[in-house]
Amino acid sequence: MRLRLPAERPTEPPTGYKIAHPVLSQDGTRAGFTGVSLGGALPYGVVDDASCVYGSRHRPPARRCDCGFHCLHTRTAAEALLCTAEHRAAVLLEVSVLGAYIRFERGFRYARQRVRSATVGPCGCGAGAVALADAGWGRPGWRVLLPVCAGCARGRTRVSLAGFARLAGEGLRVIPGAGADPGPAADPGPAAAPGPAADPAHGTGPGVPELVAEAALLQARLDWFQTQLARLGERDAEGGEHG
Repeated sequence: MRLRLPAERPTEPPTGYKIAHPVLSQDGTRAGFTGVSLGGALPYGVVDDASCVYGSRHRPPARRCDCGFHCLHTRTAAEALLCTAEHRAAVLLEVSVLGAYIRFERGFRYARQRVRSATVGPCGCGAGAVALADAGWGRPGWRVLLPVCAGCARGRTRVSLAGFARLAGEGLRVIPGAGADPGPAADPGPAAAPGPAADPAHGTGPGVPELVAEAALLQARLDWFQTQLARLGERDAEGGEHG
């Protein structure tokens, strides 16, 4: 007789934690995530269903396959993965485990998920991140992003943290990680204006951390434009003297 584990029927979806790379679609209209190991070639949205990476037609999570979304039970265990060199630029996700799932000692393998929040670490230079910029690699149709400060964002395809949350939709919260030095506002170069703010009355608007990050990026842009205007003024003055 084969022993079977008892079926679970939780009153609320279990919570899990994982790391992933944020991604931006080629046309800049959609945002999502891609995994760091198995299934990393298949970017997913904030609310999405798993599919078998091996092309099988069974529904994840199949017991005799590795397919399905994966997450860990504790935030601490997921944060530990960010210490490795290849995962330093990843973000920490808090997810709701939806649909069928298989419980393991350290986490879940499951059929459907909702990403509730993404915590963004510091820029590679050590300053606090205010945006997500092109990491220089990606998947077909998707650019992988990494956290950057205002100075390191200059001249790169990028989106503010609040802008990424708006593009991803479904009430996603993007949270700047604590403990990083925000550093002085630097010259980020010109960038596209941020999109319209979501309606706070419907509970999808950005919170205080997102608005603070957005304000820092806007201030850096303003400093850049003021510097350019000052240079133009000096150039015009020199031209008048020589004329």
